[in-house]
Amino acid sequence: MTLTSPFPIPYGNIQPVLDWQAAFIEGLLQAQNFQLQMLAAWQWPFASVNQELWDQWAARFGGGVPLDG
Repeated sequence: MTLTSPFPIPYGNIQPVLDWQAAFIEGLLQAQNFQLQMLAAWQWPFASVNQELWDQWAARFGGGVPLDG
């Protein structure tokens, strides 16, 4: 990704620095996106374990079989 400006840059050619910055930030955003995908993938197993523990608690201390089971 190349960023260009219609105005002259007073400090010389900083385009390589801008390219490096854009690539670095893009890498960070990709890493964060991957982390969020992994977090979303773990939601279903944790929900299943939570439901199983709730069913066991309801069967033992609630006086019988859970309503959904």
